[in-house]
Amino acid sequence: MPNVKTMPELMLERPLFASRWPMAPFYIGMVAALAAALYVFLHELIGEMSHLTSMDAEQVILLSLSLIDLSLAGNLLLIVILSGYENFVSRIEVADHQDRPSWMGTVDFSGLKMKLIASIVAISAIALLRAFLPHGDLQEKIDTGRLRWMVIIHLSFVISGALLAVMDWIASKTEPHSEAEAHAQG
Repeated sequence: MPNVKTMPELMLERPLFASRWPMAPFYIGMVAALAAALYVFLHELIGEMSHLTSMDAEQVILLSLSLIDLSLAGNLLLIVILSGYENFVSRIEVADHQDRPSWMGTVDFSGLKMKLIASIVAISAIALLRAFLPHGDLQEKIDTGRLRWMVIIHLSFVISGALLAVMDWIASKTEPHSEAEAHAQG
């Protein structure tokens, strides 16, 4: 039997549904953050390239890690922008465009959480590696307290990611509570 909405329900639900649009400026703000990350990436790349002939292997590795870190942050922003907008605001109608990423429109909130935590873990791991690399020759005094906290924070990200994955796995194994949930999962 079809669900017939009453006028009060419709008057309540339409503004509630429209309330998703104030999220759009958040995604525009993240596009600005992506542009800022690109600026920093290019500034660092161009600035360090002028010293290329005097760089040793460790400096090249540190530069590479910095650029990878910025690239991962940019990828993370792009995933959150596109997936978040599509999941919470409106569909992006570019389905026929040849450059449309295959994951667009398929990353749900659970997938977005997993991509987010995986990116955070990768960024944290690179920051940790960068913190350890200059100390390979032990010429500089190591700030063991700072490194300890970086390891603890990184491990908390790893554990959080593992717990989120377990929770998503458990949720995928449970039976839906309603017909709508069953249809959404099926």
